[in-house]
Amino acid sequence: MSGAERAEQALTESGIDFTITRHGRVGSLEEAAAARGVAPEDIIKTLVVRRGEGDFLLVLVPGGRQISWPKLRAHLGVNRISMPDKETAREVTGYERGTITPFGSLTTLPVIADATVTGRTISLGAGDHGVAATLEADAALAALGAQVADVTDPA
Repeated sequence: MSGAERAEQALTESGIDFTITRHGRVGSLEEAAAARGVAPEDIIKTLVVRRGEGDFLLVLVPGGRQISWPKLRAHLGVNRISMPDKETAREVTGYERGTITPFGSLTTLPVIADATVTGRTISLGAGDHGVAATLEADAALAALGAQVADVTDPA
């Protein structure tokens, strides 16, 4: 099963409404937003973060924002966190960087969504380059059991 098929199956099983968009590779946040029919800030990156040896989580970051490492460390109550290399991220999720989604990850990981994600329609990667799922953020966060916290700053 491809990454996109796995993501779509997980989305379907979640029971939330979503639309899949297939647009091929894009070169920027603005191109991705145009191809998906959403605003750049509604494109949500799913980033893998290592909290400790074998301890990973996913952070949902809106377009135009970046992880605030001090805020995320404070939220998690840890002194040190990092991003794994691309091979480790793929081993943990089953997805390549740029295609990672919390839906259908090979490992069920905790999800933290930045506080700015809530209350709107968002577009998440859906398991393959140029494939995205558009859905209501609040429904997605509920299905994922995500924590919502202020963990980003403007890019």
